[in-house]
Amino acid sequence: MAYPFLKGHGTENDFVLLPDHDGTVHGELAAERVRALCDRRAGIGGDGVLRVVRSSAHAPEYADRAEWFMDYRNSDGSTSEMCGNGIRVFARHLVDAGLADPAGGIPIGTRAGLKTVYVDGDQITADLGTPQLFGSSAVSVGDWTWSARHVDMGNPHAVVFLDNPADLDPHGPVGPLLDPPEHDEDVYPHGVNVEFVVRVADRHVRMRVHERGSGETRSCGTGACAVMVATADADGAARETPYVVDVPGGRLTITWTADDRVLLAGPAVVVAEGVTDL
Repeated sequence: MAYPFLKGHGTENDFVLLPDHDGTVHGELAAERVRALCDRRAGIGGDGVLRVVRSSAHAPEYADRAEWFMDYRNSDGSTSEMCGNGIRVFARHLVDAGLADPAGGIPIGTRAGLKTVYVDGDQITADLGTPQLFGSSAVSVGDWTWSARHVDMGNPHAVVFLDNPADLDPHGPVGPLLDPPEHDEDVYPHGVNVEFVVRVADRHVRMRVHERGSGETRSCGTGACAVMVATADADGAARETPYVVDVPGGRLTITWTADDRVLLAGPAVVVAEGVTDL
């Protein structure tokens, strides 16, 4: 059966979007189909799949607050609670397709709760809610082990600060991140996204990320937010202080507000659309 798709990205964190407004095309999206769509050689290619479905058809608990639900899957077919860049691409599509009015923000249901996205021209800002900061854990790559800060943005993150900026490069101890970094199973029983971070300047950091279920990606929105929260907490920064987070795919600006919300801002675009039978 042929069905429509779109392709989009937020700072090169890329996704296949599947319009399935009434939940009648894909049913319970099979992991095999997700893997086929995300395959970069035999499929369309992406870090994940965003199924665009009405809340009334998939998550009725949100139906009275949000028309749309983001059914997000990692590239390996597993489900994930949230995706910060994905929800911005999701909102970009809703506005471009005339499915949502950006005035006042767009409420979107996710497995991590209700999120609101604001579209202002090319700039798209996602309110990812209140972060949770926990204690330290440990992350290992090969023979190297680092202390990490545990931050939850609706999904789990381990934030590792590196002392030497060169250590972040692929030829350094972090390496190319082909395999998931080892982590504390007791702290992260369902796996974890791992961010490696170096400071660039005051309120400015650079990061790489290995996403649970997707591998190393060019950007991770919730990961960038976790990095900002961990950095701001270490700095003792005042709320409403914006931080710049550079990812391999671009630049994001993140603000931790006075009312304990984390706002993720940056570009998101839809670059292609078509029909597939994958």
